[in-house]
Amino acid sequence: MAAAAAAGPSPGSGPGDSPEGPEGEAPERRRKAHGMLKLYYGLSEGEAAGRPAGPDPLDPTDLNGAHFDPEVYLDKLRRECPLAQLMDSETDMVRQIRALDSDMQTLVYENYNKFISATDTIRKMKNDFRKMEDEMDRLATNMAVITDFSARISATLQDRHERITKLAGVHALLRKLQFLFELPSRLTKCVELGAYGQAVRYQGRAQAVLQQYQHLPSFRAIQDDCQVITARLAQQLRQRFREGGSGAPEQAECVELLLALGEPAEELCEEFLAHARGRLEEELRSLEAELGPSPPAPDVLEFTDHGGSGFVGGLCQVAAAYQELFAAQGPAGAERLAAFARELGSRYFALVERRLAQERAAFLGCLTDVRQALAAPRVAGKEGPGLAELLANVASSILSHIKASLAAVHLFTAKEVSFSNKPYFRGEFCSQGVREGLIVGFIRSMCHTAQSFCDSPGEKGGATPPALLLLLSRLCLDYETATISYILTLTDEQFLVQDQFPVTPVSTLCAEARETARRLLTHYVKVQGLVISQMLRKSVETRDWLSTLEPRNVRAVMKRVVEDTTAIDVQVGLLYEEGVRKAQSSDSSKRTFSVYSSSRQQGRYAPSYTPSAPMDTNLLSNIQKLFSERIDVFSPVEFNKVSVLTGIIKISLKTLLECVRLRTFGRFGLQQVQVDCHFLQLYLWRFVADEELVHLLLDEVVASAALRCPDPVPMEPSVVEVICERG
Repeated sequence: MAAAAAAGPSPGSGPGDSPEGPEGEAPERRRKAHGMLKLYYGLSEGEAAGRPAGPDPLDPTDLNGAHFDPEVYLDKLRRECPLAQLMDSETDMVRQIRALDSDMQTLVYENYNKFISATDTIRKMKNDFRKMEDEMDRLATNMAVITDFSARISATLQDRHERITKLAGVHALLRKLQFLFELPSRLTKCVELGAYGQAVRYQGRAQAVLQQYQHLPSFRAIQDDCQVITARLAQQLRQRFREGGSGAPEQAECVELLLALGEPAEELCEEFLAHARGRLEEELRSLEAELGPSPPAPDVLEFTDHGGSGFVGGLCQVAAAYQELFAAQGPAGAERLAAFARELGSRYFALVERRLAQERAAFLGCLTDVRQALAAPRVAGKEGPGLAELLANVASSILSHIKASLAAVHLFTAKEVSFSNKPYFRGEFCSQGVREGLIVGFIRSMCHTAQSFCDSPGEKGGATPPALLLLLSRLCLDYETATISYILTLTDEQFLVQDQFPVTPVSTLCAEARETARRLLTHYVKVQGLVISQMLRKSVETRDWLSTLEPRNVRAVMKRVVEDTTAIDVQVGLLYEEGVRKAQSSDSSKRTFSVYSSSRQQGRYAPSYTPSAPMDTNLLSNIQKLFSERIDVFSPVEFNKVSVLTGIIKISLKTLLECVRLRTFGRFGLQQVQVDCHFLQLYLWRFVADEELVHLLLDEVVASAALRCPDPVPMEPSVVEVICERG
């Protein structure tokens, strides 16, 4: 208020004397208001006063400071501020005073209601506590009266209480004596009613007393009667135990009662395991009957459910009852139980493996169906299934079997199954059991089974149809390109295989499948080449080439070779692509005989045609072989039709060459070989990757025949062409 009085109007000053004017007053008021808010919320005093941070706390002109001095503040305002600013300061201070008065009244009004409520509550609590004190006083008085009455009653009844206690003891003793005297009749009645457990409990309660007072005649008689009844009870329990018609819990109860009657535990242990063995072996025989050869194999889930609920459940009950009954046997009893469970468990797992082996035999079953389809006689006018159709059926059947197996195993990880949340079924079961043990194991088993058909002739591979080898090679190649990746991806998606467990990479399985396909295709080439080679070998070895007649036509075996090669070409073309051939010459069909009659070939045969040849024919042949291209007969086979046919033709012609080298030919025999080779050249060149290969091999055949001929006179090329065209 002193500031307001000092801020009165001064003569000679007006509104225009303010240095800031009306525009500067509003920001100043906002800064002050902000300063008050900052002061209220505990901010710095400099900011609360609207000044820059860091004011002097001892400043006497700071309105909000602790050392504020009104006189100093008024002197400062009069010295530094004009009249207009002094009047504005007065107005602002009056407004703040009024605002503070209003806030104070509001706080008083609001807190007044709370004060009134608190006063009423305290007054009510005083009244309630006063009533409670009165009640506690009355309760203390009543408790004192009750304590006095209780003490007087106890003093009055002290003698009677001692007599009552003695009488109660006598009554309890009489009841025990009555129980002892009635014990034989009670035991007899329990045995007649079949309440063996109750009888054993009666005997257990009285046995110690009868044993203690057996020197008394009356107690001795009771003990003798009880022993006779107990012996009869034990005999009936043993009879019931040996019948074996009841289940494991009932037999365990019989053993428990016999042990309570004092029967030898060692003997009961042996009998208990013997009876349990009989029941469990009956379950095993039932499972073995399901796997018999005559009825169809049961569903794998039904089989495992039957075994789990029957044998495994019974074995668990036997083990639990044994451990509960014969725990006192110690390590010897535990070892006896372990041997018992190990023996029967191994037989059960052997049956399970037999059933699972039938699941693994699905691939062999598919192969058996294919072999039957390939060996089935063809009805006239009705075509059987082709190789492409058989391949599609086998692939579809195997894939369906794998999906069905995954669906069956997936039940072990279903949310409805209680044990599916265990770490084993979330980790190791999915990765090592399903992915590695089931899927990877099946793929490797399939590759191993397919490779078993590549055995040497005379063993398993000798009886394998070549078409089956070709089909299996294509199946393994399809698995390498797409199927293995699809199956493993499907398995990983369904079972969420964890990465922390080591698993077989897809690339490894694909490499194994590709190697299996390569071996099968190579064996197919060898088998087909062997078939044609056998025909050529017999045709060379069974003919008398020295006394043969002048050739008039192509031998039938050569026509058969061309027909079989054409059939193989069609067969391979059903499953494999064509492949790449080298550029063919324009005279491929006519070049064969021209090779024999060319100057180069005449130069090869010239020494043998002219008796006065200056050079040895064997030496000339060996020199020419040094500069000829080496032919690898058993070179790796690629996955296309041209490579397969090339391998077969190389084996066949190489066999023909080796057979010719072992024979001696007359003039007409040499000419017959010349005609046969020209006929083969007319047709075989179109099947191979490089027609020059056929030219070289057939050149070698004719050259070898000429070397083995005493009178090598070749037939005219035109005559050879006429005979081959006519043939």
